[in-house]
Amino acid sequence: MTVEIGKQVADFTLPNQQGEDVSLSDFKGKKVVLYFYPKDMTPGCTTQACDFRDEHEKFGELNAVIIGVSPDPVESHQKFIDKHDLPFLLLADADHKLAEAFDVWKLKKNFGKEYYGIERSTFIIDETGKLQKEYRKVSVKGHVEEALNFIKENK
Repeated sequence: MTVEIGKQVADFTLPNQQGEDVSLSDFKGKKVVLYFYPKDMTPGCTTQACDFRDEHEKFGELNAVIIGVSPDPVESHQKFIDKHDLPFLLLADADHKLAEAFDVWKLKKNFGKEYYGIERSTFIIDETGKLQKEYRKVSVKGHVEEALNFIKENK
């Protein structure tokens, strides 16, 4: 499975922060802002999550739900939500299969070390389950506003 703008996104199911299974198909009739981030509690990921939190109501007014995805375990997601009052779902992609399907599981370099991890990316899926927009290699600053504006302009 790979994702392509204008094409149906294959249904998937992952556990949320409470260990409950959540599927893309649960949100038919709503836009889904599916954002992949590297790790709970890290500075960039915390800023991004808090930006989505602060605009959560505006996304809701546009019939859009926000769902964060990282390889962190369920328990880590719950702590992240509790610490920062995040009002949206975080899904645990422990085996990074969903990240691979969206082609965001990448070889990275940091301080001379190579490792695989999430390339920060956001995907907007329309009410029928088709991919409407993708943002790859996302820079945190201003990104949430950019995604919100896209949804406003493409109701």
